[in-house]
Amino acid sequence: MELRRSRVIAAAILLGLLGAIVPIAAMAYISWTIAVEKQQDNLERVAEQTIMRAGRTFEDAKLALDSLAYPRLAPCSPQHIARMRVIAFNTPSVAEVGYIENGRLKCTSWGVEEGEVNKAPVDYVTPDGLEVTTHVQPAASMGNPVMALHYGGYSVLMDPARFVDILVEDDISLALANRDGLLISKLNSPDPALVETLSSGEPRKGMTSSSFYAVARDRGLIAIAMEPRANLAAKLREEQFLLLPVGAFIAIFIVGIVAWLSRKRLSPLGELSIAVRKREFIVHYQPIVELKTGTCIGAEALVRWQRPDGSLVRPDLFIPLAEESGLILPITDQVIEAIIAELGALLRMDRSLHVAVNLSAADVTSARALDVLEDRLAGTEIESRQIWLEATERGFIDIDAARATLARARERGHAVAIDDFGTGYSSLQYLQGLPMDALKIDKSFIDTIGRNSATSSVTSHIIEMAKTLDLHIVAEGVETEEQADYLKARDVNFGQGWLFSKPLPAPDFIRYYRNAKASREDGRGNIRGVAA
Repeated sequence: MELRRSRVIAAAILLGLLGAIVPIAAMAYISWTIAVEKQQDNLERVAEQTIMRAGRTFEDAKLALDSLAYPRLAPCSPQHIARMRVIAFNTPSVAEVGYIENGRLKCTSWGVEEGEVNKAPVDYVTPDGLEVTTHVQPAASMGNPVMALHYGGYSVLMDPARFVDILVEDDISLALANRDGLLISKLNSPDPALVETLSSGEPRKGMTSSSFYAVARDRGLIAIAMEPRANLAAKLREEQFLLLPVGAFIAIFIVGIVAWLSRKRLSPLGELSIAVRKREFIVHYQPIVELKTGTCIGAEALVRWQRPDGSLVRPDLFIPLAEESGLILPITDQVIEAIIAELGALLRMDRSLHVAVNLSAADVTSARALDVLEDRLAGTEIESRQIWLEATERGFIDIDAARATLARARERGHAVAIDDFGTGYSSLQYLQGLPMDALKIDKSFIDTIGRNSATSSVTSHIIEMAKTLDLHIVAEGVETEEQADYLKARDVNFGQGWLFSKPLPAPDFIRYYRNAKASREDGRGNIRGVAA
């Protein structure tokens, strides 16, 4: 019992700890996952916006270059220069327009180029034919380095920042590159190594030990948005503020359930339920002896609860709880199965031998046990008359149902006895109306034999009443020779008690029966002490 309780307590502590830790840990992990997902989704949106912005900027430049082809004007004429100036002014992303002939810059939207300026080397060509030079020093304006886009005989100069000109937080970095990883534009100093790595890979979003990132690709361009992982802390706190209380509530609920289940399992009813499920009940058999001849004519099957450690629980500690909870029904079934398994061979060998089975009040009312008996006895060759049924007076609360059950039992061949007579509330009228074969006198009355007590005379009255009703009489709890002599003198048929034998396990009862039979055949007749 203590081992089982220790195991239940240990399991409860473990489950309680898991129930407390797992939900909170799960909510912490979910908070982290959601925060990371939101961080990456935000960067993905930024990368998509960047790629769209860069695409529109290239489209604006292409439209500007296309519009320079018509109408055809004399190269570097005032009208030509004026037209280039108008296009540069009307295209926000274009800072300067130039005309190139034979690889040399002839004029720009600023005017005729006086010096010799060669066309800048091309770094790469876009899918729609634009030649791109990523780093050019303007010859006319002499401003900051710009990007040059060439198409036909014209080129436009553009500020690289125009390609990543979107609103982002200061700690988000942007990089725009072509499909070969050539950096076109950047914002807020992105990590060059990470840009190089992501330009050649396929992931859309992810993280490194120091950064979150998201990548967008379109028309030969790659936009990369990145953000330090340190920024996660604030967003993580926001998610934890929402989810950790949920985890705490779930943890409290689980711990409460574990505590409730543990108390239930540790309760007497919980222990009894486990015992029924694990079939921890065994049967001991107390011999019933014919008082005049000493012949063992049967036994009463007494259920015992044997713990896994081998200890036995007294019936008075669990039978009332079993009857109250309804667990007595499966216990009765296990008793019947044990009788058939343990004493079946002996009952088949000696047809005069019987075993008495105690019926609970629920079985007396419902007659359920009769069907169980019929089912279990089928094919065993054990005769119904060898199984006596004993009902206590507590089973007669519904006297009509009890009468019907006992009548059915007798119809099927079972003998019926009223057990522990005198301890309940049966009246003589009830006894007269119940179909019975035997009456068992409770031990409390047998104990008064030879004593000068107020109840000592009740025993003789019970005996006379049973004779009047033509019932066999079984005296329970016979412990002394004086009691046995008293009962024999009054023609009591049978007795059971420690004077003859204590309740015995099946192997010991079989040995007792065989020794008693051998003693009777030898003519000794007295079987006391045979079980020792």
